[in-house]
Amino acid sequence: MTATANDQRTGRAVAGEELFESLARFVVTHNGQSPEQAERIADQAVAFVVTAATAPLPMVPSDDVDLGLHALILHTKEYTALCEQYAGRFLHHNPKPGGGARDPEQVAASARAMKAAGFMIFDDLWTVDGANLAQCDSDCGRPYGQA
Repeated sequence: MTATANDQRTGRAVAGEELFESLARFVVTHNGQSPEQAERIADQAVAFVVTAATAPLPMVPSDDVDLGLHALILHTKEYTALCEQYAGRFLHHNPKPGGGARDPEQVAASARAMKAAGFMIFDDLWTVDGANLAQCDSDCGRPYGQA
């Protein structure tokens, strides 16, 4: 059976309205995104963390989704609760300064993993423009969810 948009999970539903609205406002305020775009970014960031919690591959966010991921991490109490609920531990964010741009294949593989986990994907947010100088690496270079 093929999943329809109604069957797919959303980061918004996982986060709950209070956290979701706070994330979206943060992305608008601190990253200059439109409210509509900020909501899409926030949705994908939450879905990314939930998927990364158990994914058997290194998860790397796109440039756009990373904006939402940083907003989520700065909501420390809520981020910690998501990590505990879905991974059973805190998922550290360890960027690699000077490590080069994001690997487009790892970004694409992350989006595929989210889709396989049942999340709705906004394809246009999963791009790499090559402008980033630091790759946001998953949990000390290991796939999230693994010790």
